[in-house]
Amino acid sequence: MRLPRPHPSPAGIKQDELRRHNLSLLLRYVHLAGPTQRATLTARTGLNRSTIGALAADLASTAGLVREESPDTHSGAGRPSLVVVPETERYQVLAFDLGVDRIVAARVGLGGALLSREVVPLPPGERDLRTVVELTAATARRLAEALPPLTHCVGIGVAVPAVVRSADGFVRFAPNLGWEQQPLGAALRAALVDALPGRAIGGPVGSPVVEVANEADLGALAEHARGVARGHDDIVYLSGQVGLGAGIICGGRPLRGHGGYAGEAGHMIVNPSGQRCRCGARGCWETEIGTDAILRAAGHEPGDGGSVRSVVAEATAGDARARLALYEVSRWLAVGVGNLVNLFNPELVIFGGELRDLLEVVEHDVVGRMGAGGLTVSREHVALVPSALGGDSSLFGAAELAFARLLDDPLGVAATLATAAEV
Repeated sequence: MRLPRPHPSPAGIKQDELRRHNLSLLLRYVHLAGPTQRATLTARTGLNRSTIGALAADLASTAGLVREESPDTHSGAGRPSLVVVPETERYQVLAFDLGVDRIVAARVGLGGALLSREVVPLPPGERDLRTVVELTAATARRLAEALPPLTHCVGIGVAVPAVVRSADGFVRFAPNLGWEQQPLGAALRAALVDALPGRAIGGPVGSPVVEVANEADLGALAEHARGVARGHDDIVYLSGQVGLGAGIICGGRPLRGHGGYAGEAGHMIVNPSGQRCRCGARGCWETEIGTDAILRAAGHEPGDGGSVRSVVAEATAGDARARLALYEVSRWLAVGVGNLVNLFNPELVIFGGELRDLLEVVEHDVVGRMGAGGLTVSREHVALVPSALGGDSSLFGAAELAFARLLDDPLGVAATLATAAEV
């Protein structure tokens, strides 16, 4: 795990800024790594032992963000190094993954613990903004009511398959939901003011903290923080459902682009003579490898109960049409993945969503077709891997998004939460 180094404390940096940075450094480490001995924190952060002790004491006694425990085992001379443990039950977030046919919701505790999870189906044909917001708010109310006493809800993170303006969660375009120019972030904030009790607002009274982002970007964030990409700083995460998106991390940092719209790989043109896409263009990548395209190629109609997994099972059992469908998918996967590898030179290309079910059966063909042309130097070290978080990569990414402000300013945000809880 790579973390920012502590500030060297030059004259130009104020002491309170330095302290806030180092508190963030320590809390972020135990949030991602779990319970960690003080000695390990000293070695990994570059801070000295006395500073680690003082910071851990501040996080524990001032805000109750962590607790310190004696280790279960100890070897060697001297007193054992205390273990710093994130307070999972006391600080939680609500996370939502908005899909085309369902909403997945969860409570996630500090440290990344999944405390509850539920799936709320969307009524058939009802994907309008109002319906989705009302169902999300009702689900948030149920989750908040389940919060234990003295628990703080830090905020709410929402993943959506859409082109999202990063500043305020405004959805510019979500073709598979049928949305265009929709104020999702504002609508959720307005609905959640009444949906949540005061202690679960997450910010100043009357202003719930709701963060909305693209689901592929959040899938990449989660896999980098907690999944198969831990320790890898250059990755491409492919989210495959009805549509297709890509979350990209370069040099350990998310690639967002101006306005936050980077990564719309599903609308990369791969076949100019192909099918018309929901975005209006012809031959977009998702028209060749999206779930609907795979189902139709295998003789199914979207909505008839078929899935990518069932197509894979049919192909494995010898069904000729299903095998041909997967052969064509591997062709277009190779084209698109090859383009992304040439552009970003990643260490890993992670197959998420329903693409996970494809990888095992098409990997050989994809790698072979990628090897038939293009830049050898870009693909010589890349690995194609399934997501480690299964279908919940975007859900965990939404949780990380909601925790971000607490991790950036632990004591400041904890004080705000305490004030909100008293009102």
